[in-house]
Amino acid sequence: GAVEVSVRSPVACWFSAMLYCFGGSVLSSLMLAEPPVAFLAKGTNILLASTVWYLIFYCPQDIFYQCFAFLPLRLLVAGMKEVTRTWKITAGIAHADSHFKDAWLVMVAVGWARGAGGGLISNFEQLVRGVWKPETNELLKMSYPVKVTLIGAVLFTLQHSQYLPIARHNLMFLYTVFLVVSKVTMMLTRSATSPFAPFEAALGHMFFGLQKTPSKVKGEGAASSNGSSVCDQSSEQHCDGVKKRQTKKTE
Repeated sequence: GAVEVSVRSPVACWFSAMLYCFGGSVLSSLMLAEPPVAFLAKGTNILLASTVWYLIFYCPQDIFYQCFAFLPLRLLVAGMKEVTRTWKITAGIAHADSHFKDAWLVMVAVGWARGAGGGLISNFEQLVRGVWKPETNELLKMSYPVKVTLIGAVLFTLQHSQYLPIARHNLMFLYTVFLVVSKVTMMLTRSATSPFAPFEAALGHMFFGLQKTPSKVKGEGAASSNGSSVCDQSSEQHCDGVKKRQTKKTE
């Protein structure tokens, strides 16, 4: 009952949307001991985000949503969002450097939070809506936007510290092009697989000994071929235990 009321409450829905839109500002402000409500001072941005939120959820016949469901328009909006992600990362790094001079980890953390704050703060945003899903924690299982933002924060921090021999505008151009192209490709192919998946698997196996999780079909084939699957081993142990108990009873 409480969850349904909180989900249907327009105030909770609006506040949740604002947290998702301005999560980067809130999270980076908390990291730098600044007021987390500073984003509310930007009345124009709040008004624009509130207008879009209202039209998405309360526009008659969902006309506004159906317009943006048109694929070319969706691709345009997604590309614009990735462009703003680059600016958010660089702004966060510069802001962190003004507080902590040449503090690499601080610049990476603030740049990451500024560019992917909506994802990193998603658990708190879910609590506002009356939902609790700890398995969706981005630190446990990062989504592609959070991963690519972290990589961008590292690259721009190295460039800001003059350890990456490339001009800032060139790095911004190359990084933004990569973001836009990868996002558009994923939307056109309807693929949820991260472009970094092969590299993650290789690096995970190299440095941490992580094995790639086999698919269900492959797992069943391997189990039928050599009988060495974990499920078979556990079932065999269970059957052995049952047989031992039965023999003890007969004795």
